[in-house]
Amino acid sequence: MSAPAPSRPAPSPSPAAAPAAPPPGRPRTAGSRLDWRLRFALLSVIWGFSFLLIKVGTQAYAPFQVALGRVFFGALALLAVLLVRREPLPRTARTWAHLTVAALLLNSVPFSLFAYAELSIPSSLAGICNATSPLWGMALSLVALSEDRPTRRRFAGLGLGFLGVLTVLGAWQGFAGVDAKGTALALLAALCYPIGWIYVRRTLAGAPGSPVALTGAQLLISTVQLTAVSAAFTSAPVSFPLWPTLSVIALGALGTGMALQMQYQLVTEVGPTTAQMVTYFIPVIATTAGVLVLGEQLHWNTPVGAAVVLAGAALTQARPRTRDPKAPRPERARRAALPWRR
Repeated sequence: MSAPAPSRPAPSPSPAAAPAAPPPGRPRTAGSRLDWRLRFALLSVIWGFSFLLIKVGTQAYAPFQVALGRVFFGALALLAVLLVRREPLPRTARTWAHLTVAALLLNSVPFSLFAYAELSIPSSLAGICNATSPLWGMALSLVALSEDRPTRRRFAGLGLGFLGVLTVLGAWQGFAGVDAKGTALALLAALCYPIGWIYVRRTLAGAPGSPVALTGAQLLISTVQLTAVSAAFTSAPVSFPLWPTLSVIALGALGTGMALQMQYQLVTEVGPTTAQMVTYFIPVIATTAGVLVLGEQLHWNTPVGAAVVLAGAALTQARPRTRDPKAPRPERARRAALPWRR
């Protein structure tokens, strides 16, 4: 869902985040005792249900409060992992300063936007909007990251992906029945992730500390940010209904905290490319959960458009094959390698 992660990222809770694998020889964790396919499926379900949990949470709490609960319980989960491992949080002021910006772009803003969006759009549509993050990432990386070259395949993926978005929204019907404001907020939230990842790649790629420590610190900062915003713009809740409260706790502890830990284990075991494939299952699960659990309506253009979006996103993540620099290159191959000819 976003640009490739740096070597030592402060990962986004977005499913597209791809944390780097720990150094070889690191002992396997308890979670890795399960087959990686089972953990892959579980991670897909957890992240797919996140949009349902947001929807339920907003039934009792203001969007800023849902976002605050999400980062707070996510931070608690990761701090518990650090406590067990006896790993410290980052210590340098420079790292904390960059994490402050990362927390804003990758947590505080997108989490709040998704919560506000789901006040007026179905959770299934929010999940599909979230899947556009790789498309935004590809478009931005062409400008901000010199190593991402504009190939024909990636441009085709970009166009195909946004065609899928128009299909989901029913553009041929004049977007009838679609809440424009809510949809725009969800798409803007998806845009925040690649912006944040580009910033992380430029500033935190060499930061000391494990991905869990960096992410735990990032969620702590986001908790402070959202606490201030919630205090300024919302009133304290007068009651704590059971299901919305449990939804916010699960959204943070599972979907924002422990799910990232599961992804680190998957990256360690099967590599970032395979681990990132979880991104393509999320809108499917989000749509299924919204229809079966919340009774949301499903029209033909929603699954068809979602499939087109995912196909486009997959194309934008394709990388050109590497060649042996010592091998002779015929004239035809040399011309084919030039920009705009791939």
